[in-house]
Amino acid sequence: MARDDEPEPADLAREREREWQEIIENFGDRAVLEPGDEPVVDAPRRAAPDDLDQDDPGATAAARDQVPPDEEFVPPTPPPVPRPPFDRLLAWTGVFGVPALVLFFIVVGVTLPAWTGLLFAAAFIGGFGYLVIQMPDEPRDPWDDGAVL
Repeated sequence: MARDDEPEPADLAREREREWQEIIENFGDRAVLEPGDEPVVDAPRRAAPDDLDQDDPGATAAARDQVPPDEEFVPPTPPPVPRPPFDRLLAWTGVFGVPALVLFFIVVGVTLPAWTGLLFAAAFIGGFGYLVIQMPDEPRDPWDDGAVL
């Protein structure tokens, strides 16, 4: 076995240089197949959207039926979305709900008393502060990307 630090024989070096030069000269060219070199395709041809009759709803079903039923992928039913605890939900509502509510009142043109503005500001700051306090103190494992198998 030849080592990387040993010099190559002159013939091998010329052959490699010729191959690289051939690759460079043909870079970007499409391969031309000989008449007898047709690619063999075993899979059945799927109907393209242009081939389907748009007025015939059965044509779409016929195209779908070309795939054998045992080869179709059916994803599992996803689990329900978990509900956050009430205190955390209230904090997130203060952080995102209050600015959305203020923006809505501005767009609609409703004038609110000054005490509601203070209440909205307190809800936003309180929700943000609560979420920051509830954050874990230690950083998470750098190799943990959150994926669960």
